[in-house]
Amino acid sequence: MPELLKNRYHYKSLHELALRIKAVYPSFQVDNFVGSIMDETWDGLELKARMRKIAINLGRYLPTDYEQALGVIDKVIAGYPAGFNDFTLMYFPDFVEVFGQDEHHWDLSVAALERYTPSSSSEFAVRPFIINHEKRMMQQMAAWARHDNEHVRRLASEGCRPMLPWGQALPSFKKDPSPVLSILEQLKADPSLYVRKSVANNLNDISKTHPDLVVKIAKDWYGKNNHTDWIVKHGCRTLLKKGNQNVLSIFGFVDADCVNVNGFGLSAASVLIGEDMTFSFAISAKETTKVRLEYGIDYVKATGKCSRKIFQISEISLKENQEKVYTKTHSFADLSSRKHYPGIHSVTLIINGVERGTLDFEVLAVK
Repeated sequence: MPELLKNRYHYKSLHELALRIKAVYPSFQVDNFVGSIMDETWDGLELKARMRKIAINLGRYLPTDYEQALGVIDKVIAGYPAGFNDFTLMYFPDFVEVFGQDEHHWDLSVAALERYTPSSSSEFAVRPFIINHEKRMMQQMAAWARHDNEHVRRLASEGCRPMLPWGQALPSFKKDPSPVLSILEQLKADPSLYVRKSVANNLNDISKTHPDLVVKIAKDWYGKNNHTDWIVKHGCRTLLKKGNQNVLSIFGFVDADCVNVNGFGLSAASVLIGEDMTFSFAISAKETTKVRLEYGIDYVKATGKCSRKIFQISEISLKENQEKVYTKTHSFADLSSRKHYPGIHSVTLIINGVERGTLDFEVLAVK
């Protein structure tokens, strides 16, 4: 399992940061800076809180003049290798968010967010600027969408995602995403996969509050450019998992009735938490067709209620009378993102968004 980003903020990394600052700003108090951050509250802080604590203490120990402080940060970033990018450096954009929102700092701050995003990302820090000055900031985002640097173009999209994970919510864009769409329109065929992933994630965000709008966009965009097609498919992933027939039809998954399902069964009637559950089935086609195969697990939650999660198996084309046999293994090991509870669960086979069979099984606690 990859290391949590918050755990990359530790004594060694903070001390290295302090030494880098001191190398360009000799009066910087290395030990006081690190000690002020790693106090008795540090271990209980999550990612954003740790980032914010670093930014606040940068404000304490860098020059009090904001422009001079940015000048020091610029020199520190210049000391990293060309092309360096590490999300742990997001405390630099966070410094801009904390100390640079005054009107008379606007030009300095916006330019700093642009400079700092290639070495980390300004996607969190830009959001208060959007909230407080939406029209002005979105004009800037539109300019960034035309930037030569892929990190800056990505910021144009990622920074205005209505539901950016761990980011401050943008309620006005949840209500009306039209200002965001003009940005995505500029980036819908971007040559950079890094940018296209952001555009797709932004589109997926919008689909959760405006599904019909995203269906319309998908129909307008799809089939004209390979890069755009990838964005549309990835951006419609939530609608696909929900079985939205309008979206499924865009990608050719239109006829579930012409697919036969046989032998859908479980390898056992129960599974222990920490072990695997296996199910199998066969499908065959009455006529040539495209097939999207998924399954849903209805998990028992701590409250005793069930919550479904959808998992994709494959997308294939079947010829007339062709048969394929599948055996699928699903783990019930606890994860940081999912804890399992004993009780009656179910697995549902889904073909082209249509449920084609459900089997119950029992998840047992380890004694």
